Amino acid sequence: IGKNGKPEDNFVYLRPETAQAIFLEFKNVVDNTRAKIPFGLAQIGKAFRNEITPGNFIFRQLEFEQMEIEYFFSPPKNWKENKEKLMAMGHINDWDEESRNHINAQFDAWSKDIDNWCEIVGLDTEKCHAIEHAPEKLSHYSKRTFDIEFDFPFGQKELYGCAYRTDFDLSQHQKFSEKKLEYRDPQTNEVYTPHVLEPTFGLGRTFLAILTSSYEEEKLEDGTVRTVLHLKPAIAPVKVAVLPLMKKDGLPEISKEILEELKIFGACEYDEGGQIGKRYRRQDEIGTPVCITVDYDTKEDNTVTVRDRDTMKQERVKITDLKEFLFTNYFG
Repeated sequence: IGKNGKPEDNFVYLRPETAQAIFLEFKNVVDNTRAKIPFGLAQIGKAFRNEITPGNFIFRQLEFEQMEIEYFFSPPKNWKENKEKLMAMGHINDWDEESRNHINAQFDAWSKDIDNWCEIVGLDTEKCHAIEHAPEKLSHYSKRTFDIEFDFPFGQKELYGCAYRTDFDLSQHQKFSEKKLEYRDPQTNEVYTPHVLEPTFGLGRTFLAILTSSYEEEKLEDGTVRTVLHLKPAIAPVKVAVLPLMKKDGLPEISKEILEELKIFGACEYDEGGQIGKRYRRQDEIGTPVCITVDYDTKEDNTVTVRDRDTMKQERVKITDLKEFLFTNYFG
């Protein structure tokens, strides 16, 4: 790596995926944790690609963060007897019904889990499209793969993939390391090399898709435009903003006491600078789900104004009820 010195002195390998590190840990995990199949191992880490045309902000990069799960499960029945025949076929659609159904059941379960996760983090599912790989487009290790493509501002592009890798990886590591990577089923006493389903996400692409799903320039009734980031409370960088109406008369002190109480929900921000409307707008732009305003009525009746980011609706809530209110409506 680098321009200086002899090439052979700077020769290194950069991994194109995180998956192989997981396969190398398979035996260690089974032996030391007594994990029972089916189970999954997940990893987030750096991966590198020799991209010819990196670009579109953080969508396509030479170096990026990858999130991968290797989900280990039992092979189809009679796999050992039929492996050579099944592997010669291009796609599981050509397999016998029992074997095909065994694999597709794993795909169906993971598809639902992934869809649920996408909704939880705030991806616009209307912009997601499932694309099944044709047999001739499958990677050498895969017998079925589908991608989810997303409608980015620059076009419909791949967001994540899910691949059935058969027992290819563990078998290859077993072959070249000459170490057994098999699993003995404690119920049936059957010994086999587990099969793998692999959901793969790019962290940067996911983040970009969430921003694309959340960003809005909303035209208000008075003709002004409000920039708002509709982030889910679970992933919003600032959970709550506490804003004293004025920087005097004890309002900042009350606000800071409330701020400390609300930190149980995560990162909270205190802001006393500028007009209250402009402070609301600043929080809208960074995706803060809720703002708490401390005003002169607070000193009289111990209530605060709670303002919702998405609707801009405001309501008075007693300070003693504030944590329960936020938990029920935002963070529960």
